[in-house]
Amino acid sequence: MTRVLLFGPLRDVAGWRDRRLEPPPACLSELRLRLAQEDAALAAALDGPGVQVALNQALVRGDADLTPDCEVAFLPPMSGG
Repeated sequence: MTRVLLFGPLRDVAGWRDRRLEPPPACLSELRLRLAQEDAALAAALDGPGVQVALNQALVRGDADLTPDCEVAFLPPMSGG
């Protein structure tokens, strides 16, 4: 079962922070599509500038294969000083 985490404003848009998906998606693009089909506002937020994705606590870019027991975290844009 794939665990999906949302942080910051992404959590606020979706109305949830932690979800488990069954059946697990095969890849990150499939996960994004599934989330987009359920919630258009979340889809738009996830496609926003600066949103990053961590797969098993490591940042990834582009598409990536997912294992059934992985953790995917969507991170909002961050600023530093």
